[in-house]
Amino acid sequence: MGFAASVFGSADGGARRATGRLAAAALGAVAARAAFSAARRAVATDGPARDPKMWNRVNHRGEPVTLLEGPAYAAGAAAALAVVPGVPAPLRAAAVGAAVGAGAFGVYDDLRGNADRRGMRGHLKALAKGELTTGGVKILGIGGVGLLAGALVRRGPQDTLVDKLLAGVTVAAAANAVNLLDLRPGRAIKGAAFAAAPALLRSSETAGVGAVRWAGLGAALALLPEDLDERAMLGDAGANALGAVLGTAAAASASSRAALAGRAAVLTAVTLASEKVSFTKVIAGCPPLRALDGLGRRA
Repeated sequence: MGFAASVFGSADGGARRATGRLAAAALGAVAARAAFSAARRAVATDGPARDPKMWNRVNHRGEPVTLLEGPAYAAGAAAALAVVPGVPAPLRAAAVGAAVGAGAFGVYDDLRGNADRRGMRGHLKALAKGELTTGGVKILGIGGVGLLAGALVRRGPQDTLVDKLLAGVTVAAAANAVNLLDLRPGRAIKGAAFAAAPALLRSSETAGVGAVRWAGLGAALALLPEDLDERAMLGDAGANALGAVLGTAAAASASSRAALAGRAAVLTAVTLASEKVSFTKVIAGCPPLRALDGLGRRA
């Protein structure tokens, strides 16, 4: 029996599957921590291109935080996904591409973003008028990343162009949905973990898809302490990359076109709702959500 099979197990190897999932999460965590340490060392060196001020932002308390958590997540998750055993080649390529692509467009918006347009609707209105905002670049870029990932994971004999498009929407909408939560410390990572929990605990999850989910979420959880302590934040780079990785797993694991359409519809509805509803106000007004949102955060 090969290494991948011995670690990730077959359908009836519950213990081996659990071990494999934990190994994938640990691999993601180690890679993310290493990437974060390397990023902090890099910006500490001299040179205008590595100016630490470039990566600093002011949070909701008016305190400085670093954006390096985002690129560190994207790089760490991509590295872990590239080597974690038991993942089929098309799914591996889609997951790595989703992390790198969504992370790269997120970095661009983090560093070059203009605040004169807000929300998906604002950027799309600007595009309709022939104005390409940084947010518009990110929308188009992550949309393309999602379509590519969707085409890679829906390659079965029953999958048509419709399935590939629905998968692409799922990946891109998941990237945006997680980013919508990145308004308070730890919220995006907690929200992603909560949304992925049913699939993470599903015994019927295939080894490859499970490895993608656990590696992607393990990388995020490893960076949660700095996020909760308000020393770092995911920013667009990390939140978009995290959502895209989990969206890729969601698109790959859908058992039917109806299930795929349902996932795409729910995630798109979240984006549309954000144009009208403040998620922060909704969370503040719901005691259970408010307690979960504040868990582990500074008083």
